Amino acid sequence: MTIKDKIVEFMRESAYSPMLENELMESLDINKGESKDFSKLLDEMEQEGFIIKTRKKRFGVPERMGLIVGRLQGHVKGFGFIISDNPEEDDVFVPANLMNGALHNDRVIARVSVPTTQSKRSEGDIIRILVRANEEIVGTYEDSRSFGFVVADDVKINVDIFVSKSEANGAKNGDKVVCAITKWPGARRNPEGKVIEIIGHKDDAGTDILAIMRKHKLNPNFPQAVEAEIKDLPDEVPDSEKKDRVDLRDLQMVTIDGADAKDLDDAVSIERLEEGNYRLGVHIADVTHYVREETALDKEALARATSVYLVDRVIPMLPRKLSNGLCSLNPKVDRLALSVFMEVASNGKVVKHEIVESIIKTDERMIYEEVSDILEHDDAELKQKYDYLVQDFQWMEKLATILRGRREERGAIDFDFDESKVLLDDKGRPYDVKKLERRVANRIIEEFMLVCNETVAEHFYWMNIPFIYRVHEDPSAERLEEFNKFIHNFGYHLKGLTTEIHPKALQDLLKKIKGKKEETVINTLMLRSLKKARYSAQSLGHFGLAADYYSHFTSPIRRYPDLEIHRIIKESLKGKLSQKRIDKLSQTVPVVAEQSSTRERVADEAERETEDLKKCEYMAERIGEIHEGIISGVTSFGMFVELGNTIEGMIRLSSLADDYYIYHSESHSLIGERTKKTFRIGDEIKIQVAKVTVAQREIDFNLVQE
Repeated sequence: MTIKDKIVEFMRESAYSPMLENELMESLDINKGESKDFSKLLDEMEQEGFIIKTRKKRFGVPERMGLIVGRLQGHVKGFGFIISDNPEEDDVFVPANLMNGALHNDRVIARVSVPTTQSKRSEGDIIRILVRANEEIVGTYEDSRSFGFVVADDVKINVDIFVSKSEANGAKNGDKVVCAITKWPGARRNPEGKVIEIIGHKDDAGTDILAIMRKHKLNPNFPQAVEAEIKDLPDEVPDSEKKDRVDLRDLQMVTIDGADAKDLDDAVSIERLEEGNYRLGVHIADVTHYVREETALDKEALARATSVYLVDRVIPMLPRKLSNGLCSLNPKVDRLALSVFMEVASNGKVVKHEIVESIIKTDERMIYEEVSDILEHDDAELKQKYDYLVQDFQWMEKLATILRGRREERGAIDFDFDESKVLLDDKGRPYDVKKLERRVANRIIEEFMLVCNETVAEHFYWMNIPFIYRVHEDPSAERLEEFNKFIHNFGYHLKGLTTEIHPKALQDLLKKIKGKKEETVINTLMLRSLKKARYSAQSLGHFGLAADYYSHFTSPIRRYPDLEIHRIIKESLKGKLSQKRIDKLSQTVPVVAEQSSTRERVADEAERETEDLKKCEYMAERIGEIHEGIISGVTSFGMFVELGNTIEGMIRLSSLADDYYIYHSESHSLIGERTKKTFRIGDEIKIQVAKVTVAQREIDFNLVQE
């Protein structure tokens, strides 16, 4: 336990009342010679939001003083919500007039003025800004006679940044720019800034995606120091690096990925043992052999923490020489790997496993569609082409079915959401939006990676050494109670809903709604009721997978947590984990987990933003078209409708002219006052595309009356 933890624990005791600094020193047995360091520590803890200093110079923890510390989530209408650092605390609503100059994503302290009740969430006002999140803002420059201003692309930042003519630096009306804040906003004052970069005119091809990349600090280029480190790396694995490894080059194995994947980090092999068990091999690129700790390459990889898959490009975590070359398990070439062999019994249990450093050579680079066509459609041409692998694919399908059955038995939740792919022409314009199929080959690889990740996590949990886990905590009782009320409208009920719930109850519900019109919406709302998975130095279990131990091990080319645990695994295999090293890892691992969780959220947001942008551009060319869709959400101001290609738009209440519709929150429905006509989630309706505002990512539909 660190000194910071001890101070916070002491202040959380029920007998504690806020103390002066010298009283704290006395209570914590800190001598006078350490007073300067102690003062510095308290200042640091105050800046981080762990403790609060009152006007009377007394110290306490925020929650004991009616305060909340967290991240501000802004809203287009000016108000916001504080997402607490403490996952047990509810979000706090902050009215627009009490934001006090805070902007979206700032880390803040707020005073809770109205506590949570059954019908109303808590409210508060922001009293201090701990960390500013938006030192640079990407937006559109708008010019006027005597000054200019920048309208942020992020609608959650709903204040314009004032820019004097002398600070415009050549920006013209309509340019996408990066604006550095020079003066922060006050309670009634807009922020001020200067243009530091012109990305391009908002109507120029490609500017839109570049602006999103710049907003999220996604750089396709690597620093010179990184390029210098990798320039002399060979394109092939030298013989000297193949020593002291298990040679698996004669073992039949393949990669199975999407057709456009270039960073192939996992290969699979399968054998049928005499007694009927399967020997599954999952072979993962040994990225840490090239990404050495503390190098410029390693530091840059941690700063990125993940590869980002935008709608039209990939921004890799590692330079392409590694991600698409030396580390990618391309066919028929020698590659360094970490291999996990698992003996799986007929009940899906892993009865034996082994982790080794290996040298491998994959036989084929298969794609999901080909393997699925062999297994689902008995494709004669493909079977002939890959005749020596057909038996392996059949065994893989059987084993994946067994593993899936075991996961289902213990209650793992399997969301079957429709995913889509936006197809772009060579100028970046969308010409189609296709729903992606989740076929048998996709499921095979999914099951194999899941069981491998779980096996590795459990192995190292019992070794009791620092590690990074992928955790998914249990949902809050309040969220589940709300969800239970909602599904009651469709005639469903969650079994065994007390203070805790087993994932099996949610899995049972998913089975009941399979194929029904309300499936998508219940899936969506269930997902929103659950917490978000994250990385942690503690093994807290994975609720959604109903797993006690889980980690991310299988994608070190594109995820830093996988790369970090590969290091730990290799040091463990070689007996290099001294106490000094374990102590160092204990400090490093929580930092890596936190950074990886943060960058994962950024990547998700950027990916979703570019996809939404291109979906809006696609629909902007289809004004007036009529489509069928399903009502996916109902609010007091209208209803959301999802089309068959996963694009979502809104029918605004103001456009429903045949009656006055009233929103019923309990049943999530709109009911006509005169006609009693009802619109509820899951209903199939016809819409006409009415209006698309690409800048705001908004698509408006009109209802087509039958």
